[in-house]
Amino acid sequence: MNAGDVKLLARTIDEFVLPEAEIRTPLPISATGAEKLKQVWSMLFAVYPDLHVAVDDLIAAGDKIVVRNTVTGTHRGEMMGTPPTGKAVTYNEIFIFRFVDGRVAETWGVVDVLTQMRQIGALSA
Repeated sequence: MNAGDVKLLARTIDEFVLPEAEIRTPLPISATGAEKLKQVWSMLFAVYPDLHVAVDDLIAAGDKIVVRNTVTGTHRGEMMGTPPTGKAVTYNEIFIFRFVDGRVAETWGVVDVLTQMRQIGALSA
């Protein structure tokens, strides 16, 4: 993720995510499975080209891993109708990944979009 290389990330997704994985985070994307994740990352890097994800907590239990992240980046592309502002953003997210045979089969995610929108000036505090 932190290399900023969308093609490398797409290849990594192909390797570690089942093509038919269930991506349970609500997203405005019609694709499914691994392809959906590739599109999400392409969109994120278009908005925040310098995107960086820091893992704050990683918890494993059974066939699941839970990750709490802090994400930083600079708003350089349109975000939900808001043109680029050049403002720095920092937000949090939590994801749960379920694995089958060593590959991601299902994900759930909660991303603090409200904080992002406030930091780029799309919403007032």
